[in-house]
This record gives sequence, structure tokens and C-alpha cells, in this order.
Amino acid sequence: MSRNIQSPMAGTIFKIEVAEGDEFDFGDVVVILESMKMEINIEADDAGTVEKILVTEGQSVDAGTPLFSFT
Repeated sequence: MSRNIQSPMAGTIFKIEVAEGDEFDFGDVVVILESMKMEINIEADDAGTVEKILVTEGQSVDAGTPLFSFT
């Protein structure tokens, strides 16, 4: 069953730290978001494997926007 990691706030995707097929652990930084001139590390809230990346670097996102799906 797929789940999503979502953006906690509005901002711009500064850097995507994972690729499709990568495995990650709880607490790993998976995306860096730029908001209010600060870089915010988005950490995984669970362990899993990246299924599909749903955003691109430089893309603006709102709070709650799915960043990628994982299993």
C-alpha cells in the first residue's frame, strides 16, 4: 500500500535528496524545502522505498502537497 510524504508548509522545492527506488529510514532527510528564505529539512516519518517522486526542484508547493509516494 502506497503512502505519501507531504509538504508541511508552503515553499519551493530546493533539493530532492532521494530518487525513485531508493530506500530510506525514519528521520532521513528526503527533501529540502525553501520557505521564508530558510532551508527546511523534510524528514521521513517512516521507513520505506520511494515509489514515485511527484514534484521537481524549483517547484512551488502548498502545505499538504504530496512530495512523493512510498511503500
